[in-house]
Parts: sequence; structure tokens; C-alpha cells
Amino acid sequence: MATKANKTKGKSRKSKRISRIIIFSLEILVILIMLLVVVKVFQVTEVDDTEEEGSIGGGPLLYEPSEEGFVVNDAVKEDPVMKGYWNIALFGLDAVNSAELYKSSRSDSMMIASINLDTGEIKLVSIYRDTYLNIGNDKYRKANGAYKNGGAEQAIAMLNMNLDLDIKDFVTVNYQAVIDVVDGLGGIWIDVETQEEITHLNNYQASIIRDTMPGRDMDDYNPVTETGYQLLDGLQAAGYCRIRYTRGDDFKRTERQRAVLQAIEDQAKKADLNTLANLFTKVMNNVYTSIKSDDILSMINSISDYRIVDEGGFPTEGMRTTGTIGAAGSCVIPLDLESNVVWLHQFLFGDEEYMVTQEVKKYSDIIKSDTSPYLNQ
Repeated sequence: MATKANKTKGKSRKSKRISRIIIFSLEILVILIMLLVVVKVFQVTEVDDTEEEGSIGGGPLLYEPSEEGFVVNDAVKEDPVMKGYWNIALFGLDAVNSAELYKSSRSDSMMIASINLDTGEIKLVSIYRDTYLNIGNDKYRKANGAYKNGGAEQAIAMLNMNLDLDIKDFVTVNYQAVIDVVDGLGGIWIDVETQEEITHLNNYQASIIRDTMPGRDMDDYNPVTETGYQLLDGLQAAGYCRIRYTRGDDFKRTERQRAVLQAIEDQAKKADLNTLANLFTKVMNNVYTSIKSDDILSMINSISDYRIVDEGGFPTEGMRTTGTIGAAGSCVIPLDLESNVVWLHQFLFGDEEYMVTQEVKKYSDIIKSDTSPYLNQ
């Protein structure tokens, strides 16, 4: 068994949950699309100034499952605690055309959104892109390589295998989504803390224009000029999400991304239904997902039922380090994957008695074996 959870509690919740689970699942996607579609590190690569054939447009790209489906560790399938949650993977890519949303792009931003089906509470966990893990094919590399190698299926396999999760749904977006969402909501309120952040934010605005907006002048943006709590437009928010070269590097960057999600939630709950519906339609042009848009739109009037209540990063602080691991390069290393997975299940599901699967124990031992020679030099 994956857990020692109280089975009686799980059974008592089951009858109520069955009648509501479909409705909750559809409703929550409203907030996910409005909030979580912006998960993007924005490490945008150089592209040609001409639009490529197959560029994204005309509606959402819907995932068609393979015969194998998503990998889930066997013991996890019977976990009574996780049956009360809907866990969704959120990927942000540097994709320029629709083909790159399927595969061949690194997921430079990865989050797990875990939704409590009884309460509507949402918890977000960023998976650091350079984390040294089994990337879903028994090869150990940086986590963001899984999507490049095998698309959403391999990336979700990587998350499920290493973290003992049961993810079966995902949302993948490109860099344009954050701009559309924020502008469609009239901007978001963000606390820009330092002058250093301002410098990088403005530089990233120019680079986003250069790399993704052919024909637009690189100086055609609104520079942020002062620190403090202020309204950011879509391009400014995209630049803010990209900031990496400050104290705290990628760990701080993922905090900024989660702050943007929280700010979007605040604005989305103030918007009228027509604004949300129109914005949803526009944003879906840059989305590849396993969830049908008609289902999301049908429940759009229930957005206020859901709220983000906590957020974190994996591996968690105090149980991770960084180092250069041979050919894998500079990595974030879980000092003990097993302990990190226990923390994750406590954080997401309140499972204080969680016991990891045999698979996670094996992966944890291999990670220690691979990384120890480099960390002990």
C-alpha cells in the first residue's frame, strides 16, 4: 500500500463525492485555464520572422490518449487519499508552432495543481526544471527533458513515477498565453520589489518582442520605472515571469510565476462572465490540453467556488542542493527523493502517514548513487 490513510474517512466521503465529482472537474477547469494557462518560464528561443506553417491558431489542441495511457505506480492507483483530489500537470513551453506543443520543446515551467474536490481549495507546486530525476524512461536527466523527448505523456510519466502521483490531465501553453490573459483582464497587481527586477523585467519585454512579435519595434513597450505594488500589463507580466538572474535564481523565478497566478485569480474573480468567456476563447488558441473546452465553458459561472490556498516548490527547501552532475550539467538535486515525496504528499493532501512506493525508493537510491560522487568532491 502507498499510504496508511484512514479508509473509513475515504469511504464516508465517497458517496457525496460521486454525485459532485463530474461537476467539480468541469468547473475547476475554468479557473485553471484562466489562472494556470500562464505557467511559463519564457526561455524563448530565436525564431524566424516569418510565420511557420502550422502556427498556433483556430482553437485548442486536444490530446488523444495512446493505448498505454499515463503511467501511474501500481500502489498509487489504490491510494484512498488521492481519490479526493484532482491533480493536473501544467507545462509552459517555448513552442512557436502547434507541432512544438506536442513534443520537441522543453517544459521550462512545470507545475502541479492539486484541487480538493470537496472544498475547492487549490494548491500549486512548482517542479524545478533542472531537477535530477528519472525522466520517464529510466534515464536520469533534468526534469524538463521529459517533455522534449516524449511530449505530455512522458512528462506526466516522469511526474507520476518520481512523485507517486496519479496525474491524468494536463494543460500545456506557449509564451503568448500570459500576455493574452493579463491584457484581457485589464492587467494584474504585482509587487515589484527591487530595482534589479525592474532592469531585467524591461530587458525581457524587449526580448519577448524580438523573439515572438515580428514587425513590432523592440522599443514598443511600457517600461516599469519604479518599485512597489503596481498594475502590470500582459507584456510586463510576461517579462516579470522570465526574471531569473537575481538573488534566488530559478527558485525565486518560480515564486514570481506563482505570484502571477495568484494575481490572475484575483482579477478573474472580479471579471464578468462575458469577459471570461471571450478571454477563454482567445487563450485556448495557445493551449494543448486533455480537457475539452466545451466542458470548461459550460461551467464558467462557478469560478468563485475555487481558490488558491497554498504554494510551494519541489524539491523543497532544506531537502535539496545544486551541483554539476557530469553530462547532465547544473542540476537541482533532491538530497533524498523519498523524503521529498513524503513532504509533497503531506503538503498537497495532508497525508501525515504517507509511505512511498517501492518505485520511488529505487529512484531515490539511483539518484543518490549518481550524484554523490559529484557532491562529495
